[in-house]
Amino acid sequence: MAIAQPADPRRLGQQLRHVLADDDVVVSECLIPPVLVAYVHALQCTGCSRGASRSGRRRLENAPRCVHDGGVRETTLETPIARRAWPVLLALALALGAPGAAAADPVPASAYQALRWRSIGPFRGGRTRAAAGVASQPGVFYIGQVNGGVWKTDDFGRTWRPIFDDQPTQSIGAIAVAPSDPNVVYVGSGEGLHRPDLSVGNGIYKSTDAGKTWRHLGLADAQQVPQLAVDPRNPDRVFAAVLGHPYGPSEERGVYRSTDGGKTWQRVLSRGASTGASDIEIDPRHPEVVYAALWESRLGPAEDGNEFRGPHSGLYKSTDGGTTWRQLKAGLPDHALQFDIAIAPSQPNRLYAAVAATAPGEPGGGRGAAIYRSDDAGASWTKITSADERPTGRIGGGDLMVPVVDPKNPDTVYVASTVAMKSSDGGKTWTWLRGAPGGDDYQNLWINPNDPSIFVLASDQGAVVTVNGGKTWSSWYNQPTAQLYHVSATADFPYRVCSGQQESGSVCVSSRGNDGAIGVREWHPVGVSEYGYVAPDPRNPDIVYGAGRNQVTRFQWSTGRAQNITPIPIRGAYRFERTQPILFSPLRPGVMYYAANVLFESSDGGQTWRTISPDLSHPHPGVPPSVAWRCRSGRRPRSGPAPMTASCGRRATAARTGPTSRRRRSRRGARSPSSRPATSTTRRCTRRSAGSASTTSRPTSTGPTIPARPGR
Repeated sequence: MAIAQPADPRRLGQQLRHVLADDDVVVSECLIPPVLVAYVHALQCTGCSRGASRSGRRRLENAPRCVHDGGVRETTLETPIARRAWPVLLALALALGAPGAAAADPVPASAYQALRWRSIGPFRGGRTRAAAGVASQPGVFYIGQVNGGVWKTDDFGRTWRPIFDDQPTQSIGAIAVAPSDPNVVYVGSGEGLHRPDLSVGNGIYKSTDAGKTWRHLGLADAQQVPQLAVDPRNPDRVFAAVLGHPYGPSEERGVYRSTDGGKTWQRVLSRGASTGASDIEIDPRHPEVVYAALWESRLGPAEDGNEFRGPHSGLYKSTDGGTTWRQLKAGLPDHALQFDIAIAPSQPNRLYAAVAATAPGEPGGGRGAAIYRSDDAGASWTKITSADERPTGRIGGGDLMVPVVDPKNPDTVYVASTVAMKSSDGGKTWTWLRGAPGGDDYQNLWINPNDPSIFVLASDQGAVVTVNGGKTWSSWYNQPTAQLYHVSATADFPYRVCSGQQESGSVCVSSRGNDGAIGVREWHPVGVSEYGYVAPDPRNPDIVYGAGRNQVTRFQWSTGRAQNITPIPIRGAYRFERTQPILFSPLRPGVMYYAANVLFESSDGGQTWRTISPDLSHPHPGVPPSVAWRCRSGRRPRSGPAPMTASCGRRATAARTGPTSRRRRSRRGARSPSSRPATSTTRRCTRRSAGSASTTSRPTSTGPTIPARPGR
């Protein structure tokens, strides 16, 4: 078909509908380039639904079938679609891609309203912070992902299903099932960690029908709820540890108590706007005895060691149900900063605590972490990891390890750390329980109180269940909860969708599989950092570039080789963050940009680089609250034929490049440090017309509490 001028997309869409109505045509979005997906979805796979009901439909031998409910849509490769539909598809593609076509005759909104999402993986689990189970129903477990919501299994982890998708937040830090009523489930939102890249929530939720429906209970400004504890005898009496704003002061920090099932909350322990609660535990035999951990810590929004710590952290105990508290100090380090507590259910006077300290060498041989034990309900403590420090490894980016005690044996204690470890002699010696593959940086553990051989173990790669004390485990390839910072697609067909995956490196997933479904064989790592951006080469589908965590990589599909092409491999010359953007210019084919505190440009596939901007961020960020100068290197947006703008955060200007020239702009004149809160902004340009662009900003503030924005 000859195309003399841009065609009318809507008219071509009508032609496509007519072609697809043929009984002999079976089509799905897997067969059509990405630019046409909207039209094919708008037709709701017309050919497939019609063809599936006609016995006379021609199809190739052993061809994959079209599946509507399984999330994967495949098609038979019939000759009619190649002979009749492709000319229309090609014309439609050219029309949609032609200059001015979108502005002159945009795709009708109805085409997008009919779009249907399909899952293409990866199905390996993402970072999981919360885990809980039901003692009377040993096959039932709940897990909470930091960005994937709440999932439930009733078959010992063989299958998982999401039960929290309709709620406005999917960042989960805590789950608690009422021991006296398994239908009552509490969920705390916000992942409950301090790290440069995290997500916050909007309070606490409750279900009274085992997760079928949910009700928001308040504490909307809590931002992070890392732990919940329910009275073992009264499902309406619940405690919440509220950590608060990760980057700035917030008043809604501390320990909260509810005695009416979450209808009202009372703050019962607080040490100021910079000190949050990181853990809360109830004595299972004496529910009036409650232990709580306070953690005074804040981070700056950039990853430069900017952490504010104070003296108000501590381990506390209440013997009157949380009304009054006293601090536990005997035997603990003077500079203790963070605590995770575990009570031995069969002997409540036996306590274990993971402790992080700020003073060098105290404890943990300078690593700042150790495990302590108390045999007198917290009156005194003894360090038990002096001889063997393996259980004290800090999780991932520095998270504190989590101890859990066997419900029937006070000498058997587990620790979720960089690996999962177990001690059978009260912490004197330790053995490995589980590591990689299938998990590392373990985050939590829940043990069935009726049968300690059954438990769920949560890690950065999802959750696994054992029914024999850790001899065998369920799969972690059944939880599509990956954290993906940025997604891009290749230009070939079938196209690949690529991203860095938090905690699991990188992944490219094919848009269709060879066996009628998208499975493990359609996923492939591409040598990009777990936090990274992926930039497929638009001129060579065999090459994929990636950036993140101080490096740039080049991956070649045909050889499987990954090469480091970082502009400056020596740390210190430039300032980076873990999520560094990289992309190709839409205006200058073959030109690639990489963002640090300066903007790099390469026109030879990363073999050589040059800087095209001055320093776009402040070189000497302060510690909170003096962080008004902080600037986080932002995304490199595009605005169609207009020049590309690379923008940075507040009080820093942008490098601006055009199709034929490059202009440099310097950072604005310095001002004296300010105590006002800083705002780091990422700007995203949208195309309006040639030479113009609009921007939207998404700020991250170090100032007073910003209420969590549901669904963002």
